[in-house]
Amino acid sequence: MPRARPVQPADRRPAGDGRKHHEDARQPDSRQAGPAQPGTGRHPGPGAGLARSPARLMPGDRPPRVDAQVRACQAGAVSEPGGTELSATLRRIERAAGALATASAARMDETLPWFRALPADQRSWVMLVAQAGARSLVQWLRSGGGTAVSTQEVSDEVFATAPQALARSISLQQTVALIKVTIDVVEEQVPHLAAPGEEQQLREAVLRFSREIAFAAARVYARAAESRGAWDARLQALLVDALLRGDSPDVLASRAAALGWADAPPVAVAVGRSPGGEVSAVLHTVYRQARRIGAEVIGGVHGDRLVVVLGGAADPVAATGKLLTAFGDGPVVVGPAVPSLDQATESARAALAGFRAAPAWPAAPRPVPAADLLPERALAGDAEARRRLRHDVYATLARAGGELLETLDAFFAAGGTLESAARALFVHPNTVRYRLRRVSEVTGFSPLDPRDAFALQVALTVGRLDPVVPVAPTQTMTPAVGKTSQTGDDRRRSL
Repeated sequence: MPRARPVQPADRRPAGDGRKHHEDARQPDSRQAGPAQPGTGRHPGPGAGLARSPARLMPGDRPPRVDAQVRACQAGAVSEPGGTELSATLRRIERAAGALATASAARMDETLPWFRALPADQRSWVMLVAQAGARSLVQWLRSGGGTAVSTQEVSDEVFATAPQALARSISLQQTVALIKVTIDVVEEQVPHLAAPGEEQQLREAVLRFSREIAFAAARVYARAAESRGAWDARLQALLVDALLRGDSPDVLASRAAALGWADAPPVAVAVGRSPGGEVSAVLHTVYRQARRIGAEVIGGVHGDRLVVVLGGAADPVAATGKLLTAFGDGPVVVGPAVPSLDQATESARAALAGFRAAPAWPAAPRPVPAADLLPERALAGDAEARRRLRHDVYATLARAGGELLETLDAFFAAGGTLESAARALFVHPNTVRYRLRRVSEVTGFSPLDPRDAFALQVALTVGRLDPVVPVAPTQTMTPAVGKTSQTGDDRRRSL
């Protein structure tokens, strides 16, 4: 807004004008009807004399035009329409731009320890930015402290002098500290930079321009963050796609390293339905929730599925339960935990197979481990689930002794009644109880639990349909099989 020149108040006029002012004030108001003027024979109209000149004001009054000028001055305008206000100050600032940048760099070196550790080229970039800030201040003042597009263009030019690599080397918090130091140095030099009588105007202009510089810095880092976010999103999508395809561990390791993945064990993959909408918004919700629980995550949206890789969570199922707000409706399946990302392909395959088979178990918990869906996965055609049921359940029962398979058949045929099964086997009911407890110990599935009984029935069916040669357990088999020191839940999750 243009700033008016200083105006003399009404009560500080010369003595002659003051006497004239008082004499006019004592004259009768010409707006009132009075005797006809000599020689005219007419009375003044009711609207005559409404527009009073400044000389007709009472002492202490200011014309409306003066009030508008005062309000413009109070609003902080820096130049009048002619553009002559602060001209001497602007010339001084132009001449002192280099000295201001040098003084700012010296102050940064004294007060900011991390600034001293910067390489020489980055320190020189900071000085260039400071000099550009002084030149932009002059341009901004000459444009009258413009608004909208002109102000944004002027403030953005400050950071255009530095390469984009500087935004990656210096954080936003550090940039704010640099701006604060520079503004402090300029404010200290205001008495020397401003022409006589213009100190307050320059100080106010510097404060308003510093706000524009802060917004410009925020825009620079926002654009950099958006660029990095888009690149990271592409890398994460490629990494998740490589996991689902089963690419080599070297490919997984290289892409994970580009994302800064810490590979904190254990690692597990969770699959659920995507809530829909923008992919960036979906993944942002995942990352926000993961930061709250202190877990490493890599996410990707594949079609209508949301795939999340979790690392560093001691209990991946419980950790996934805290991320449920990021998933859409429907089941959420968690694959088995593996030691590192190199082996996460196995967890991803199990989670995907469980997600496809989960509708067969409407009452499944949310989230549900993929191991708890072994019977549904086997019925849906998952070869890995059939192999595990055949080798780790049916073959284990066959190696433990034929009476266990015979007892299970009799128990299921009797509808889960111990006494009926004992009569069919010609044994005591306690013998049936002992054998059923033995089945639970060697397989991890209890025949007395309806859900486990269903899994055992499917395992018996798959084992008899697919020929199997009983062999000793190898390193590829589940360590929990045959160990009585673990609980049934632990064995099922390891399958």
